Formats: sequence, structure tokens, C-alpha cells
Amino acid sequence: MIQSLKELPEFLNYNRAILFKSILCLLSLNQYNKNTVLALPFFQYTNHKQKMRVRLFLFFFITYSIASHAQLSDLARLDFTYIPNKGSDVEYTRSRFLFNYPLKLNKEGQYLFLGVDYSNVHLRFKDDMLPFDRELLNDFKLLDFTIGFTKPLKKGWRLGVRFQPGISTNNAAKTLNANDLVFSGDVVFIKKFENYTDKPSRLILGLSYSQNRGYVFPLPFISYYEKFRPDWSFNIGIPKTNLQYHLSDRHRFKLYAQLDGFTSNIQNGALVNGNEYAELINMSLVNGGLQYEFHFTDHLQLDLRAAYNFNLNNKLKDGRNNTLLTIDNDSRSYFRAVLRFKI
Repeated sequence: MIQSLKELPEFLNYNRAILFKSILCLLSLNQYNKNTVLALPFFQYTNHKQKMRVRLFLFFFITYSIASHAQLSDLARLDFTYIPNKGSDVEYTRSRFLFNYPLKLNKEGQYLFLGVDYSNVHLRFKDDMLPFDRELLNDFKLLDFTIGFTKPLKKGWRLGVRFQPGISTNNAAKTLNANDLVFSGDVVFIKKFENYTDKPSRLILGLSYSQNRGYVFPLPFISYYEKFRPDWSFNIGIPKTNLQYHLSDRHRFKLYAQLDGFTSNIQNGALVNGNEYAELINMSLVNGGLQYEFHFTDHLQLDLRAAYNFNLNNKLKDGRNNTLLTIDNDSRSYFRAVLRFKI
């Protein structure tokens, strides 16, 4: 059994080969289309399995402290989101890939996390009479570089800090400029209560800000998790809340509600209504639904989500964040598939 965080580098070295094989698999799936059959890797367990489980459990606690939206517990993740244009003027598709890697620092319990998070957002407009050039707003790219840091505090608390510089712009842009630069950041404090109760629980308090998500203002990051029965757990907070049923080690079901969306710069602006220029596009939504999880191994997991959009807004804005045009989007359907290799 692991006795301290000093054993973490051994865990990382042991699993490096598995990690990179999975990343190659995930990258190959980035060419996914409707006729593609997903080929998933198969992992052989060794006599290290029980030892790894203990290490994974402890390390997951560390990385979760700075998880927020990107979830640094994921070493690699392929993410596909689809909102159909039924009842609306726009169809939304997002393909996303992220990679994170932890580095142990000299001081006990301190770690640095480095990563990259890339998304391609495609919008397909149904109405040919919309008052703007659709070619300028069809595709957007979002790229974030992650720098995270975590350290233990007094009385069992842990600090997590994350900073993400990046770019967010439309694909019509030939070169980047200062308006394409975006910044995100999180500061959280985490406390775990497993030693004090027969119902494992965890509290996270903090603040989160991002210039390229759907809600471009600071949000409180609040999360209280409790496993109140052997096969039931819940998480209440912002930006996500869920109730989870553990059917077995491989199958889990989750009812959830969350905030989602994106914001991007429109380089050189897009002419709207013949006399105004939109410099930003913003999509924000609040939805809730059902998630099914299938765990291939302790590290490889597939999530399938189907949700209902309670609120969905698509807006074109000027440089002062004033709304110039709201694009009709009454679509209530939301689908998402996530394949992740996690610690």
C-alpha cells in the first residue's frame, strides 16, 4: 500500500507506456464520422493491479482539487458534443481534445500540471436569410495551455491554482492578433472528510473565470460530494450538480445539470444588419439530463450523455459586449460522448 506521495513518480513511470498508447488511440478517433466503428484498446493487468488502485485513489484526490471544467484528473480526453438544429436556425458541433501531465516538485505534496486543451466548434446555419456572412461564423478554434499547481495546507486542506492562456478565434482568420488572446483561471480549496465519517465526503470552494466559455464573468466554484450509500453518491454545486448510481464496477448512471457554451473572437468583425460589426460570438446554455458511464478499465472510460436544454442563447456582440443580434435557437436536445484516459 502506498505510504506517501513520494511513490507518485513510480506510478507515473509504470503507466507511461499505457498512457501514450491510449493517446494515440484517442488521436486516431479524432477523424470520427457517423460510419466509424470505435476501436478501443485492450489493457493487460499485472500483479500491480491492487497497488495501482490505491495510488490512483490518492492521486485522483490531488488532481481533483484543480479540476474545475478541464478536469485535470484526465490525462487524455476526446470529447464530442452535438446540438441539432431542430426548431432553431443553427446546428452546433464541438470536437475537443485535451492532454495533461503532472510533474512532482521538490517540496512534499506539491505538483505542477502542464497541459493543452484544443476545441473546434462548427456552426451550421439553416436560414439563408440571416443578416451576416455565414462563412465568417462557420468554424472556430479554441486552444488553451494549462499550468496548474497544487500544495497541501494546514488542517487537511489543499490549495489548487490553474492558469490557462490561449486563443479563441474564427477559422476565417489568417493570422492571430491581440483580440484572439484569452485567459482563464481557477483558485480552489479542497477538504476531504473520509477519515471523520462512514460516508466519504468532499468540499471544494473557490472561484473560476474564463474568457472563452459561455459565461464570461467570474463564477463561484462550489462542490460538495458525498457517497451516502455504497451504490449512491451526489455532488451539489456550481457549475455542475449530479446524482450517481453505481450499478457495478463497470456501469454507472448519473443525473446531472450543468452550465456550458463558448465565446470566441470574430477577427476583423462580421457585418450584421448592414451597418454594425460583430466582434464576439457567445453561446451559453443550462441543461440537465442522463449520463451513462462504461469503465473499460480503471483508467479508460466512456461517457454518453443525453440532455435537455433549459436555456440556450446564441448572440453576436460588438467590442463593448453589447448584443447586436440574437440567433434563434430553440433546440432542446443535447448529446455528448467523451472518451477519457484518467489517473
